[in-house]
Amino acid sequence: MLRIAIQSKGRLYEESMALLEESGIKIPGGKRTLLVPARNFPVEVLFLRDDDIPESVASGVADVGIVGLNEVMEKRCPVGILKKLGFGKCRLSLAIPQDIDYLDRNWFSGKKIATSYPGILSDYLHKNGIVSDIHVITGSVEIAPGIRLADAIFDIVSSGSTLVSNRLKEVETVVESEAVLIGTDSISPEKRGILDELLFRFDSVQAADDKKYILMNVPQKKLNDVLSVLPGIKSPTVMPLADKEWCSVHTVLDEKCFWEIINRLKTAGAEGILVLDIEKMIL
Repeated sequence: MLRIAIQSKGRLYEESMALLEESGIKIPGGKRTLLVPARNFPVEVLFLRDDDIPESVASGVADVGIVGLNEVMEKRCPVGILKKLGFGKCRLSLAIPQDIDYLDRNWFSGKKIATSYPGILSDYLHKNGIVSDIHVITGSVEIAPGIRLADAIFDIVSSGSTLVSNRLKEVETVVESEAVLIGTDSISPEKRGILDELLFRFDSVQAADDKKYILMNVPQKKLNDVLSVLPGIKSPTVMPLADKEWCSVHTVLDEKCFWEIINRLKTAGAEGILVLDIEKMIL
């Protein structure tokens, strides 16, 4: 079986489990143990702390793992990025108290910075010729300036609400992160086949993300006008209707341009437009 390590709790757990479920991989619920085999696919899930996942994959305890790119960069284990997964997006940023005037990154020279990511921060400071005192702490990094433990922090930022509640402001973004699937070249040929199937399923789920399936009725005399509007992934499907003066047009649209395209389709002559969610898309 292919062993995949995922976070046992926290921000990536729910979305990692959802990705497996959407990929047709059934993980038994109820009381969760450290290692759980899937019911219908040759995969077993190893639940770990996020910062233990890169090492577990590098050492062969797990074959692959789902973890934040920030943890991969911090741990510096010999693993490769097999696929970016598109969820768990965040950034690692420097933040300082709101009442401080900030001009540029040189402000951090000689300052004490609290962080749980000393490796990434050290690389950033060295690259920019900045000498600072890095104070390593785990958990609740954002309170460090308020209790005079540090002048600034370097931490994960998602919405920024935690910074605001602690009277901090984000001033420099160092790393853009998201969930990634990691692995090594040492995986066996037998497990490589399972991994290839897993990647195929992940690709199919991701391809359907933010896509809508559109069906519409179009007068034959307006067909070319409607087709000129459509930016679908391939040539749209055109099917005849009982009324020979009408046809049915099917296509796929990106959700980000959905409303703009829908209005243009109506103007071009499309009627009875039906919009459906797409669960999977095999390209």
